[in-house]
Amino acid sequence: MPAAVVSSHGGDVPEFDGKVTVYVIICVIIAAFGGLMFGYDIGISGGVTSMDDFLKKFFINVYEKKQHVQENNYCKYNDTLLQLFTSSLYIAALLASFVASRVCTKMGRKPTMQIASVLFLIGVGFQAGGINKEMIVCGRLVLGIGVGFANQAVPLFLSEIAPAKMRGALNICFQLFITIGILVAGLINYFTSKIHPHGWRISLGLAMVPAFILFVGSFAICETPTSLIERNILDKGNATLKKIRGTDDVTAEFESLVAASEMAHLVKNPFSKLMQSSSRPPLVIAILLQVFQQFTGINAIMFYAPVLFQTVGFGSNASLLSTVITGLVNVFSTLVSIYTVDWAGRRILLLEACVQMFLTQIVIGLILLIDLKTTGSLNHTEALIVVTLVCIFVGGFAWSWGPLGWLIPSETFPLETRTAGFAFAVSSNMLFTFIIAQAFLSMLCHMRAGIFFFFAAWILVMGLFTLFFLPETKGVPIDSMVEKVWKQHWFWKRYMVNVNEEEMKETVHPHVK
Repeated sequence: MPAAVVSSHGGDVPEFDGKVTVYVIICVIIAAFGGLMFGYDIGISGGVTSMDDFLKKFFINVYEKKQHVQENNYCKYNDTLLQLFTSSLYIAALLASFVASRVCTKMGRKPTMQIASVLFLIGVGFQAGGINKEMIVCGRLVLGIGVGFANQAVPLFLSEIAPAKMRGALNICFQLFITIGILVAGLINYFTSKIHPHGWRISLGLAMVPAFILFVGSFAICETPTSLIERNILDKGNATLKKIRGTDDVTAEFESLVAASEMAHLVKNPFSKLMQSSSRPPLVIAILLQVFQQFTGINAIMFYAPVLFQTVGFGSNASLLSTVITGLVNVFSTLVSIYTVDWAGRRILLLEACVQMFLTQIVIGLILLIDLKTTGSLNHTEALIVVTLVCIFVGGFAWSWGPLGWLIPSETFPLETRTAGFAFAVSSNMLFTFIIAQAFLSMLCHMRAGIFFFFAAWILVMGLFTLFFLPETKGVPIDSMVEKVWKQHWFWKRYMVNVNEEEMKETVHPHVK
């Protein structure tokens, strides 16, 4: 029988035997390269779109506007097609996430990651070899499908392979690799910006490296026990569970997974199940976390950091170097989250970061509002202050809303709706990433410094939501969330009143919607 520990939610929470084995660490690192693919693309696209060689070939109007000495600071990069180059990936990922959900369920997490890496390699080929706008946008769309598959499979894989007491830290490796990808992209853009005329091709082409590592490495990792048991491959699921836990005493956890799988098999349509009252808490939180994550303004900064720093007065090379600095802050701050999330908890990190991000956005907005006019630039001291504040903002995001936006949705859905529910999380993330990526340069042009107050207002809303509506999930086994989290929460427990009746309805009349 499993040991039990007292939960902060009340009652006993089972704690299964096992440890974090070397093999699990290897599996986590290989799978997390799916995050590195995503992060590299986030970082590389902003740098490439500020390179003159790239603009001259594909966006000559933007290049010509840049050359005007008195051009409006806030509007010189405002071009719909330039934004489409960045944002087209995310609309493709949105649509792909629902297909990836079915693939995850029917084939497993591992094959889904393999498909993602192949699609990413194809998309990189189109982009790096692009000869016209249509070709590079097509490449972005294929990349987007790959991202949709990777972002669906990797967080689920990490949450399911990790023991409950280390689930937060291991899952955050996905976000850590995203930040490493952003940093590497910044470094590469800094050097390739000096290589004319094809430096941008090198930047885009090197995206094949993490995709290749994920593809080759995926043959060395296992499928998750949850996925194997879900697909009725019980003996292999039991053997895999013993392998990743480093012990033969996995009976209690195995039986828990089998019971969860049996319940899942009673649900014939997981998307229909998501519409039921008992599924509302994790679904609402999963979607809102993605909305909030994007409306912190982080991707606006990460996509267009070189553009932003040029706007406040840094030269082209200096702005790319500043992006590298923010990338370093991003990586090391994510490490903070890895070390704190499983003992401090999810809520405290999110709430602290809201205060930090709110204040930095307000101060940046005030500096730009007062001192950055439509022409000219900030003085050197003010520009350095803006870069410092951006780093403080990035640090707060990186140990909170960045990793936890992926972690919490991956751990809160029951097995019967896990892949379907997480598909909504991924698609919501991609939708609002698309909206921000497509709209940011136009918003910057029209709202000017006010855009930072816009994001600050959203951060205030996020903090209030976290304070009142987000339950703590640290240390709770992934298949105990209903009993130990949702039924204990002051607000969400009202949606759990009829959970047993809904389960009975699915069992007796699975065709009834």
